[in-house]
Parts: sequence; C-alpha cells; structure tokens
Amino acid sequence: MSNPYKEIFAAPGAKGFSAAGFFARLPIAMAPIGIVAMLSQAHGEYWLAGAVSATYALTNALISPQISRAVDRVGQTAVVVPTTVVSVVAFIALIAATNQNWPVWTLFVSAFLAAAMPSIPALMRARWTELFRNRPELNTAFAFESAADELVYIAGASLSVGLAVALFPEAGMMVSTAFLALGTAAFIVQRGTEPKVRHVANAVSVGSAIRQRPVQIITLALIFVGSIFATAEVSAVAITKELGQPNAASLVIGVYAVGSFAVGLILGALNPRMALHRQLLIAVVAIALTSLPLLVAGSSVTLLAIAVFVSGIAISPTFITAFGLIERRVPESMLTEGVTWVMTGIGIGMALGAFVSGWVVDNYGSQNGFWASAAAGTIAVAIVALGQKSLAGDCDDGQACAALQPAG
Repeated sequence: MSNPYKEIFAAPGAKGFSAAGFFARLPIAMAPIGIVAMLSQAHGEYWLAGAVSATYALTNALISPQISRAVDRVGQTAVVVPTTVVSVVAFIALIAATNQNWPVWTLFVSAFLAAAMPSIPALMRARWTELFRNRPELNTAFAFESAADELVYIAGASLSVGLAVALFPEAGMMVSTAFLALGTAAFIVQRGTEPKVRHVANAVSVGSAIRQRPVQIITLALIFVGSIFATAEVSAVAITKELGQPNAASLVIGVYAVGSFAVGLILGALNPRMALHRQLLIAVVAIALTSLPLLVAGSSVTLLAIAVFVSGIAISPTFITAFGLIERRVPESMLTEGVTWVMTGIGIGMALGAFVSGWVVDNYGSQNGFWASAAAGTIAVAIVALGQKSLAGDCDDGQACAALQPAG
C-alpha cells in the first residue's frame, strides 16, 4: 500500500513551502500564550496578561479575514510582505514595553498592531489546492495540514511557555517573533507554488465567505474549541506553579499534541467514508467528554498530564473535518478567506479562553480553570448538532452545494 503523504510531498515545491510554512505559523500558537506567560511573570497579574493577549487575538480575528480576502484578489506576496513587517515590528515593541516597564497602554497598542499577522494556514491550504485541485491528493494534503495545525497549536504553546519559564519572561515571544519574520520570508520567496489570482465574474454578488451558512456554523463552533486550548494552557501554567513545579507546564501542555497528532495522521490516511458533517459532530462530542476529567486532575502533575493527553485526542480530527467541509463549500476564488474565517474562530476562542480562565484562576483558584473547558465543549456540541442540516448540504445562499462525502 502506497504512502499517501509521500505522494503529496513528491510534488514540486511541496516540501519547501510546507517546511517554511510550519515555522511561519508557529507564532499563531506561541504569541497568545506567550503574551500570557510573559506578562504574568513580569507583572504578576493574570487578568492583565489575558486582556493584552485577548486584544491581540481578537484584533487579528477581525483583520485576518480581510487580509486573506485581499490575498485572494491580488496575490500572496503583495499582501503578506507588508502585513508581516508591521506585525514583526509591533511584537518587538510589545517585548520592549514589557521588559522596560513602559505604560500599560503601550502593551495594548503593540498587541493591536501585531495583529496584522497574516493567516499562514490559509495560505498553505491555498498552495496545496493549487497543486492538487480536483484531485484525491488534496484530501490527504488537507488532512496533513489539519494535523500540522494541531501540532503547531500545542507544540508552539508548549515551546513558548517553556522558554518563558526556563529562561526569562520575554524568551518565548522573542523566539515567536523570529519564527514569524524568518519563516514567512522563506515561505513567500517560493513563488513557484504561489496560487494564481482567480477573478470570478459574480464575486461581488457572492460577497464575503462568512455570509455562507456552513462557514458561520463551523467558525462559531471552533470559537469554543479554541477556547478549550487557551483554558488548558492557562490552567496548566497556574496549576503547575501552585504545585511548585512551574517548569512542568511545558511538558503538560506538550502532551496535548501527541495523541491528537497521531489520530489526525491516521484519519487522513484512512479517509473514512462517513459524511464529514457527522464526523465533525462525533469529534466535538469527544472533545466535550474528554474535557471532563480535567475538572479533577489538579492534584498532581502526572494526573494533570494524563488528563490533558486524553482531552487532546479529538482536536486534530475536529480540524480535519472542519476544514474539509470548508474546502467543499467555499468557491475557489474565496478559499483563503473561507479558511481564514475558521482560523479566526479558533483565535477568538483562544483569546476568550485566556481571558475567562485567567479571571477564574485569579478569583477562584487554579483548580477551577478547567470549568471553562467543560462549558466550551458543551456549547460546541450544541452548535454542530443544531447545524447538521446546513453542514450536510442544505444551502440557503442559492449556491450549488458540493457533495460532503470524502473524495477518493
């Protein structure tokens, strides 16, 4: 039996832009929790750390789809270069403001401007689509991207927290900013795989991708899935610190990725025949159920690590099915924007999760932070369950619906 992942990386340029894109998107995970780790250590207040992180993530959530819409219209290089420069400079200012104890307002302004960072995962999927449009290999490529996204979210967060705790508060953000600058530069210079700009006659009448009901449902659901990430990260940092083992936070957050990454790669290779909207419902149900053990796992680092490992297993399958649905329902000329809206949902969730869990930890203790995860998982299940009809293909926007069965 051939290896489907070996086949997609045999395409010219695939290895190069994939490797560069992996490092370029690490800041998506490193920056939000890196801001929390940096400011909570430098200022000693979780609410301030969560508020600045939320400012960055929420602003990025609002700006990123507009950046991606511009990318769909004029191309990746023309948009990504200037927005990345702005983001890198702003991150440097945020680090300096923290280190030099500048006024609090400078933290929020820097975080606001840093949000100009483009959505690398969306750019990656657009390049894979350019290589394998209307071919079965695209399913495998999207599965790989979803598994890689999940690994980036967890491994990136673990690296960011680990550097901040082991070295100095700003270490995680310094490395994150370096990845953004160097990784994006390496990605964008590979012009051979940059997607062509596709102009569609009815683009104006179609409008934004967020007007499509499936995009709305998936984006809203992933807001709450994203909040589970941030809640787990903030709570893990607080609990390990309370247990007298702050260095263990990096390990606890890191095990989040192990099971989920493996399950995601297996799912992409097997390509299950169940309809994608049903796969998504099963995945979010699993997320909700596996978040429950976290409520009683704060008595030791070992127990916490085990519970976090179990709670992460369904994350990658959720990503795979969510982006698979988006790829089948969004017009080709709007793919980057459609993917970005879903990434936006995750970013908003991480911002809200960081803020809410930080507030809960400050006011009710580190052991209660995971209640935000349990609540978010329940809400995500309700959203996907109520949206099954629309996700199955019952369009209300006048567009022809693509089949939602996995291709192959």
